[in-house]
Amino acid sequence: MRLLQTILLFIFFFSVSTQAQYTETINSNKPGGSHGAYSVGKNVWQAEGGFFYSKNKHELRKQDFGGGGIEYELRYGVWKEELEVSLSGSFQMGKITDNLAGTNTSVSNFKFNTIGAKYLVYDPYKNYVDKPNLNSWRANHKFKWRTLLPSVAVYAGMNLNITNTPFVYGSNFNFAGLEEPSFSPKIMIITQHNWSGGWVFTMNLIGDRVFMTDYPIYSYILTLTHAINENVAVFIENQGIKNDVYADALFRFGGAYLFSKDVQVDLGVTLNTKNTPSVFGLNLGLSYRLDFHVDPDNNNDAEDEKERKENAAGKNRKKKKKKNDGAAEKEKKSQKDKNVFD
Repeated sequence: MRLLQTILLFIFFFSVSTQAQYTETINSNKPGGSHGAYSVGKNVWQAEGGFFYSKNKHELRKQDFGGGGIEYELRYGVWKEELEVSLSGSFQMGKITDNLAGTNTSVSNFKFNTIGAKYLVYDPYKNYVDKPNLNSWRANHKFKWRTLLPSVAVYAGMNLNITNTPFVYGSNFNFAGLEEPSFSPKIMIITQHNWSGGWVFTMNLIGDRVFMTDYPIYSYILTLTHAINENVAVFIENQGIKNDVYADALFRFGGAYLFSKDVQVDLGVTLNTKNTPSVFGLNLGLSYRLDFHVDPDNNNDAEDEKERKENAAGKNRKKKKKKNDGAAEKEKKSQKDKNVFD
């Protein structure tokens, strides 16, 4: 715990000089189960969620669980570009089959609900401009050490167990008849590398149900995402969980498709390598953004800022020229037809 406090203080030291990276396309935590380091941006509302199916089989206890539900997360960028607040949760229903006793028990409840806040404390690309060296091909293509530095964010939240859920401490089997407290904290350190070629590597270090329970959950999530093109991305992920009630090593893979700058759909599969219990999961998700972001430098909204950047890149001039060329061609053809009939 002393090491964790030292890390948090070290990260907080750098928070006075950070700058968030608002993106013109939706910045979703999905696909996968990890959180990215960047917030959604000030005055941006974002909803992420979907449907899931889960199947567990516990060989030692001779019990099975099968069911599904919905997962959801509502994110909002508030006060500063680096800060977002969120509500995340999951509601699950299913059936527990005891193969020894020959009984079936239906269960349905919230699996978890967590309110929290995330803050970007370090961005290695703040105020950094990668200018090309016009005199050296080697200088432009050599390895850049800056790519080894991740963006870093911290998260703090509170779990709310107001319905006395039977899905305790992340497990679908409550063999010991345990109850979770009504409130328990969750903390997280998030790092994110953005590499060239459309590669993103994210790491989450998580302490869940800590300080106020007898069964704290410590876990990590490692996610590697690759953008195949502007609309399609694939991912692979590993999550390790250490807890006296439920411990596991989960593997996820899948992909996402960007329908528009504000809408994304995703599909993922979850598996593990043990049988106490075995895990199979399937999820289909959707992310949607309401973008009221205003650029802090020139007070532009999202559409105005996009047009400004296109103007700076010369795209609109090309469109205007093409349009004018088309009008001139049409005028020329009209004059030619006029001469023929005269």
